[in-house]
Amino acid sequence: MGEIATSKRQITLFYNPNSIRAKKTIAFAKAEGFPIQEINLLKVPLTGTQIAELAEKLNLEIKDLVNQEHPAYSSHFKAHDLSENDWIKMIRHQPEIMKQPIALRGDIAILIETPTDIIKI
Repeated sequence: MGEIATSKRQITLFYNPNSIRAKKTIAFAKAEGFPIQEINLLKVPLTGTQIAELAEKLNLEIKDLVNQEHPAYSSHFKAHDLSENDWIKMIRHQPEIMKQPIALRGDIAILIETPTDIIKI
């Protein structure tokens, strides 16, 4: 097990508070009565290990966690062929470029596309 403490009894939601999708997901989860632990990615920076662990749980490469359409990405970075460490540093310095919200319960993680996706976990 890695650094991220998880529980089968609650959903840990990693999110950006500026994201409409995240706000709707949290509202939906609360309305459904799901126990949620909220992790604001802009206030609680993830460690490199945690970023790598989330990517692994999502079956994604670390670079696939980066939203390359996000203005903060395109204004600071060009599409490069970077090492995993470079992608991790990028996410740590600009957490708003990380794709989110990500819901985690036990060993299962999903990248939420629509608020109701949280039911799948």
